[in-house]
Amino acid sequence: MARNSPAGKAATPAKLTKAVKSGDRRKAAEKRPAESPGLRYRGGAKETPLSLATGSSAPGAVDNQSIEQAIGAQVRALRKRQDMTVAELAGQAGLSAGMLSKVENGAISPSLATLQSLSSALNVPLTSFFSDFEQQHDVTYVKAGEGLTIERRGTKSGHQYQLLGHPFPGDLAYEPYLITLTEDADVYPNFRHGGMEFIYVLEGEVGYRHGNQIYHLEPGDSLFFNASSAHGPEELVKRPLKFLSVIVFKREG
Repeated sequence: MARNSPAGKAATPAKLTKAVKSGDRRKAAEKRPAESPGLRYRGGAKETPLSLATGSSAPGAVDNQSIEQAIGAQVRALRKRQDMTVAELAGQAGLSAGMLSKVENGAISPSLATLQSLSSALNVPLTSFFSDFEQQHDVTYVKAGEGLTIERRGTKSGHQYQLLGHPFPGDLAYEPYLITLTEDADVYPNFRHGGMEFIYVLEGEVGYRHGNQIYHLEPGDSLFFNASSAHGPEELVKRPLKFLSVIVFKREG
């Protein structure tokens, strides 16, 4: 006669228990689909994607979030951090509440002008909106004449600046500008800032100072220099003058 367990029930023979467990494992294996290339299983039948080798050292895309969604999420987070309502931020940025809602929901691609208005209203740098966007294949497309007009130190001297792209995440910041000096513009050879700068003349002629040297530049000529030395247009030989300027500097912090 089988002995009773403390609970008063008949004990299950050890061999039978092992057979039952073995049978359960076989049934679970039968229910689980066969592993396919690029998939593996952890903790039962749950599928977890594997990284597939591509033969390239470039990092793969890790996030399917669009840049519009990333910007919208950042705008919403910054607004809530400052305890502002949609209506309050929209009013300070000169936008309608409906437009701001679309931006926050990632439903539209905001212009550089809109982002600058939002950054001013939130009192944060423009780069704050891109801090969570981790994809490395970002791109900025600006149609002719639609660059963001901004003010810099040379603005008072009649220098017109159009920003041609937003900053990308990373240790280095890049600022591409189209700079125009009209007939009314004045010389200003005393720019100084951190980083490196590259300029490429599109139209006009200029005597461009860098340090103690003056370089005569015509369309097609370029200059690449350390921007910590005094630099800028010193002799406006032929106006209007148009040139591309790309400034590269290391982000602080």
